[in-house]
Amino acid sequence: MALTAITMIASVVTAQEVDNSSTVDAYKYIGAGIALGLCGIGTGYSQSQIGAAAVGMVAEGGNFGRALLFTVLPETIVLFGLLAFFL
Repeated sequence: MALTAITMIASVVTAQEVDNSSTVDAYKYIGAGIALGLCGIGTGYSQSQIGAAAVGMVAEGGNFGRALLFTVLPETIVLFGLLAFFL
């Protein structure tokens, strides 16, 4: 559903002509915001699943370091989105 919405927005954006440089800058900022927002949503979803499993693992006597590693790994996705935001 989200992919359909993105393609519909992209088709509307490409159908319009660019009038000036401020419009081009606005589209760059919108694209960067969408990239960072979707990375944040994906990371939040993955951390909710991994965090619940990590808490269960620690409660059963597992290694806390391994649980911490698994919960930190999805945050690299947001860092990549933040990198794309500044590029």
